Amino acid sequence: MSIEIFHLGAEKDVTGSCHYLHLNDTHILIDCGMTQGNVKTKDMRHWPVHASEIDYLFITHAHIDHIGRIPELVRNGFEGEILTTHATKALMTPMLENAMALGFQDKRDRKKMIARIDDLTWGFEFNESFQLKKKISFTLGRAGHILGSCFVQIQTKDVSVVFSGDLGATDTPILCEPDIPAPCDILCLESTYGDHIHENRAERIQKLGQVLTHAVSDEGKVYIPSFSLGRTQEFLYEMDRIFSDPDLKKQFPDITKNKRIPVFLDSPLGFTITRLFSQLSKYWNKEAKQLKKRGDHPIDFKYLYTIENSRQHQKLVDMPGPSIIIAGSGMCTGGRILNHLQGGLPDWRNDILFIGYQASGTLGNEIIRFGKRTGGYVYIDNNRVDIKANIHIITGYSAHADQKGLLNWVDAIKEKPGKIKLIHGEPEAQNKLREKLLEKDYSVMA
Repeated sequence: MSIEIFHLGAEKDVTGSCHYLHLNDTHILIDCGMTQGNVKTKDMRHWPVHASEIDYLFITHAHIDHIGRIPELVRNGFEGEILTTHATKALMTPMLENAMALGFQDKRDRKKMIARIDDLTWGFEFNESFQLKKKISFTLGRAGHILGSCFVQIQTKDVSVVFSGDLGATDTPILCEPDIPAPCDILCLESTYGDHIHENRAERIQKLGQVLTHAVSDEGKVYIPSFSLGRTQEFLYEMDRIFSDPDLKKQFPDITKNKRIPVFLDSPLGFTITRLFSQLSKYWNKEAKQLKKRGDHPIDFKYLYTIENSRQHQKLVDMPGPSIIIAGSGMCTGGRILNHLQGGLPDWRNDILFIGYQASGTLGNEIIRFGKRTGGYVYIDNNRVDIKANIHIITGYSAHADQKGLLNWVDAIKEKPGKIKLIHGEPEAQNKLREKLLEKDYSVMA
């Protein structure tokens, strides 16, 4: 039995996930994602395996930092099988189409590439064992990060390896709780929030209600940079609760007292993904299914409007508040949110609400950093933009488990993993999580 693991991306940072497992002379890749911010991408020519030699590519979920380099992999000769869950297979197509369009590729070439990737991709059920060649088997377990997300357990009769993928927080809207893997020899564990404890669901919805109440009081706008896949749908779910739950309506009467504050989804991809989420309702959690069954669609409500074209977008940019505007990209690295921020950041009446991780080097990270300073500013499209709007961070909406959640997940495995390798986290987060794991007598690799 021979086994080697090479981390080709997201070993000590949080984007560009890509891990290579060489097991029983079989070449296996786990994720193939694009980087964001200051993270450098490792040239495929310098990988320890050629794209044409890779037998299997497992996809843990459909975020671009986990799937964005698949077209490049195919162009470089990959002809193996892409293995993932049914929901992720469905979500990959619009996500890749959007990413490739941003890369200015020819439309006909994009369609051919998408069709090729779809032909190579197979969807599987959760928690069922499937056989690969060379007496290797695999199981996909729910990761609770976004719809369809999974961890991957790969094993032979001699060794078992788990790649956690991105683990989600418990009590997340729409999503089922993360499953627990079987005992393993090696656990490659994400560590994005290894140094942080999130607000709980009750705290975050209270904070959201307070921000919205403030926006209504001063006629300002609330800008929410959001990932089209995951955060957008979960945020719409929480908005629906505030607007329709009797107890929350009593707590925040100013939000609906006079006229319902309009919510604009200014993201064509976000709209496509939200519609697809509705079609994938069989994978929702029990609470979301029950709401839909009672006639309260949890990610659709009155006064929710979709902005479909650039003309409508520009009209929304110029429109006075109060309003809530959800737009991508989630880390403010591109997309329609940039136009909103250019006009909205200098206005003290406005609020910017961050509900997702902001990687180092991204505009979102800079707004948070410099927004704390008197006279703070950022550059957007080479133009200086002063920050006078109120900046808020609600970590309870994070798609990633916090330190406690990660530790609880590892503790729930029936036997301690032989070794734990921390990945998908910046050094400070990894160091803090490593300390906590060592305190519990886990074996943690350098």
